Amino acid sequence: MDFPENLRYTQNHEWVKLEGDTATVGVTSYAQGELGDVVFVDIPSEGDDLDEEEIFGTIEAVKTVADLFMPVAGEVIEINPELEGNPEKVNEDPYGDGWMIKIRVRDVSSVESLLNQEEYHALVS
Repeated sequence: MDFPENLRYTQNHEWVKLEGDTATVGVTSYAQGELGDVVFVDIPSEGDDLDEEEIFGTIEAVKTVADLFMPVAGEVIEINPELEGNPEKVNEDPYGDGWMIKIRVRDVSSVESLLNQEEYHALVS
């Protein structure tokens, strides 16, 4: 499994890439592998200001539906428009074209409390 070193991870299997005060969020290669073929992504929360651990949407696979959790507190400023017609991008490229949301982070330092690559690898091993 692939866990890029430049990202932070949650115990709920989301990843975060911080650039300034904007964080791009998606699900890890481990999560998409466990879910199976993703058939629908529902993220109705654009513009919402959400706390850490709040649900920002759901991801539906052939076998199950799973909640998506905010890794850090902030405002959802963008939803990946490609996922509406192409949810399989989550399976094909979870760290690239399969990203889910971009958020304006309330406290940039909160990203540092998330798991690093080594810690996340240990969690899923």
